[in-house]
Amino acid sequence: MVKRHNRLLVALFVISDVLFGIAAFLLAYVVRFESGLFALTKGQPPFEQYLRVAPFIGALVPLAFNVQGIYRLRRGRTRVDDFFAVTVGSILAVVLGVVSTLYLQAYYLPEVLKDRGVFEVSQLVWGLFLLFNVALTFVSREAVRQVLERRWRQGVGLKRVLIAGAGDLGRAVADKLLEHRELGFQLVGFIDDRAAGDHIGYRGLPLLGTLEEADEILQRESVDQLYVALPLDEHVNMLKLVESANREIVDIKVVPDLLQVIALRARLEDLDGIPIINIHDVPLRGFNSVLKRTIDVVLSGTALIALALPMALIALLIRATSPGRALYRQERMSLDGKAFHVWKFRSMYVDAEQQTGPVWARENDPRVTPVGRWLRRLNIDELPQLWNVLVGDMSLVGPRPERPFFVEQFKHRIPQYMLRHKVKAGLTGWAQVNGWRGNTSIEKRIEYDLYYIENWSVGLDFKIIWLTVLRGFFHKHAY
Repeated sequence: MVKRHNRLLVALFVISDVLFGIAAFLLAYVVRFESGLFALTKGQPPFEQYLRVAPFIGALVPLAFNVQGIYRLRRGRTRVDDFFAVTVGSILAVVLGVVSTLYLQAYYLPEVLKDRGVFEVSQLVWGLFLLFNVALTFVSREAVRQVLERRWRQGVGLKRVLIAGAGDLGRAVADKLLEHRELGFQLVGFIDDRAAGDHIGYRGLPLLGTLEEADEILQRESVDQLYVALPLDEHVNMLKLVESANREIVDIKVVPDLLQVIALRARLEDLDGIPIINIHDVPLRGFNSVLKRTIDVVLSGTALIALALPMALIALLIRATSPGRALYRQERMSLDGKAFHVWKFRSMYVDAEQQTGPVWARENDPRVTPVGRWLRRLNIDELPQLWNVLVGDMSLVGPRPERPFFVEQFKHRIPQYMLRHKVKAGLTGWAQVNGWRGNTSIEKRIEYDLYYIENWSVGLDFKIIWLTVLRGFFHKHAY
């Protein structure tokens, strides 16, 4: 029933995306040529010309959205996820539309129709179409979300979830699902071998039985999803659970502890017929690395130009309020463990670490100048690192770079720590926008850094940049 409901919902989205794509394209024509907001420098093409192209554009929208993965429904998607997925999908639809119309105009039309510009589309219309399509599609998705969340709050259409493993990892999963009841999950309880002698549950959720009893419990409780949150030494039991869940047609989700298992995506390779598993593969290779570098250059260059005057004023303020240079360099570690010098606005007194050596920043740090405290509170002491991004030492988004002194300590103490150097260090990162910055848990920061590396995408980068703007100022751990 749930899968049938999902298919109907996907069909609804596809139909609405086609209709909204056509509506956005025609609305863009009206605003461009008939609203009086823009000058008609080359005259006004007939509405029928755009009307003929509109169905083709409408068909491109769901195609682009499917490439972006928007139709792979997942209840854990946030509104920010939806917005960036729709935005990137719409941009892809515009690119496909521009290429297709130019190709048809150049190669497939008779000369008479070419002269009439049958498939010519104004550049401004494309831009307006992008804005309107993102707005209409996101609003429609939000309306559906509101309806579904209302149904879930009423107990309709809930997915029944069973967690295998009542230890710390299983309880962490339960906490997240209970905190986000709007996602439409209903926790029925745990199964764990401890249940043989202890049926005390967690947060009101019972221990329903042992792992051996999984078959009977899955059927009795009408479970839709099984979350396997077992330690590594129970891999045999994990295989038995997967087999039991398959017999009951239950969705299986394995929850790894990122600090105990290999955290990066594995990829199957071939060595002259011998299968080899590369356990440290990352998405940021080949074309993806070129794309990310292009975005870094464009955005960092633009930001440096736009912020040149404010940064100059900040430098003058630093020089006027404490002796020493406004900028300083500090050695950090980035891609492949290579050291580089990061630029920052000076927020401490000169030679602040001469007596203590490298130490962590802390709240009410006496080494910090009054202006420096303000710079750190607003998180603008890092702005000069835009230059590091422009020259290629760093990226706009990635794990924050650490000093070699601390790296040497952490790599022996924290499992998987050095995997964060599989990508360039970033000006901001997934850990930072989720609150793990400053004097917070290093282990949690590594967990979020590794999640970013494994799940990198252009959409995730723009999401992090947007969340940095929203959450970056006056962060509670910024000192």
